[in-house]
Amino acid sequence: MSTPPRPYRPVVPLPLPPGPAVLDLLPQLADALAGRGPARLPVPADDPAAAARLVDALAGGPLGPGEDDPADPTAFVVGTSGSTGPPKGALLPVSALAASAAATTDRLAGGAAAPGTWLLTVPPHHVAGLQVLLRSLVAGTEPVVLAPPFRADRFARAVARLPAGPRYVSLVPTQLSRVLADPTATAALATFTAVLVGGAATDPVLLAAARTAGARVVTTYGMSETCGGCVYDGVPLAGVRAELLPGGEEPATDGVGRVRLRGPVVARGYRGRPADPAFGSDDEGRWFATADLARWSTDGHLQVIGRVDDVLVTGGEKVHPVLVETAVAGVAGVGAVVVVGVPDARWGQRVVAVVVTDGGDGPDEQAIATAARTAGGRAAVPRMVLTIDELPLRGPGKPDRTALTAWATQRVDRDG
Repeated sequence: MSTPPRPYRPVVPLPLPPGPAVLDLLPQLADALAGRGPARLPVPADDPAAAARLVDALAGGPLGPGEDDPADPTAFVVGTSGSTGPPKGALLPVSALAASAAATTDRLAGGAAAPGTWLLTVPPHHVAGLQVLLRSLVAGTEPVVLAPPFRADRFARAVARLPAGPRYVSLVPTQLSRVLADPTATAALATFTAVLVGGAATDPVLLAAARTAGARVVTTYGMSETCGGCVYDGVPLAGVRAELLPGGEEPATDGVGRVRLRGPVVARGYRGRPADPAFGSDDEGRWFATADLARWSTDGHLQVIGRVDDVLVTGGEKVHPVLVETAVAGVAGVGAVVVVGVPDARWGQRVVAVVVTDGGDGPDEQAIATAARTAGGRAAVPRMVLTIDELPLRGPGKPDRTALTAWATQRVDRDG
């Protein structure tokens, strides 16, 4: 008698609260990490609408063909933080999470024998927060959890609860900025073995300030599809390779290309999208073609310069917003900046800089123009500089470019 086919495992929502109560769910996370039970779909316990959106899109029915493997079960289906359309669910197998944890520990610990303790400050249903919990399980330590809202004084008190020994934390740039504005929190930040900063581009001025204050900052690049950060300070983790492709097929020739990531940390695909062209595999293993553009620095570090769909075209010339933002962030008076393109009958898109000032009289527009021209040429010079009290954010601290573009378009239409 033939053996009946193995039934595909279900996908079960796992509501994760944002505060210390998440520690009660560590046994379930440990089961998932070991491939026991169903695949888990992390959802925010404190946001029913967002949770329902993820469940509706990703939790219906069992895993399908190619979405699971008895020898390497899918542990988690992690929703992406895309700003438009239904969320996509990255299928993270046990092997990918194990490879990510091992490579991260190898890079951060530098051969240290003692396991480190993590401080959780970001939402646990996002891949960065989930990984803090999973890395703690692998290390055999219990993380300290900071309940929202994030404030510098609460951060400092949470750091005081960490035991002696190596300690790690993942922050988004806005959190890092708030910490550096408070002397006590800044001193606490300097006690970490490594401070991972990711989720959004971090301007060099902020990084320099953190390092000057004694923080051991490590910039991270990655996404749900790669089990979180897999390139640290521009260098891929062990087993990971980054390639630059103009269209996903041939090597880049102009120095800027679309990032394709290879290695054991790559997800096996998207939930319900068996033929999604972003994923593939060959004799060298799995790969994921991102929607990000990057170039290699002269010393061989990967420099991400924005997303493919963020590139602006003004007067027939391409402008990479992140390059301009990085330059403008160093101008006196600029607290934060996002560069967007608004529709323009003559130029196609008008380059607009949306700036949060750091107090005082605000930045000098001529200084902004000079910085932008140096970074991206004449086309990169903003035709308007608009100020805003606070940047709208989405996901794990990323500026909401769609919302900012709509806001800037309204301002331009109103003011001319």
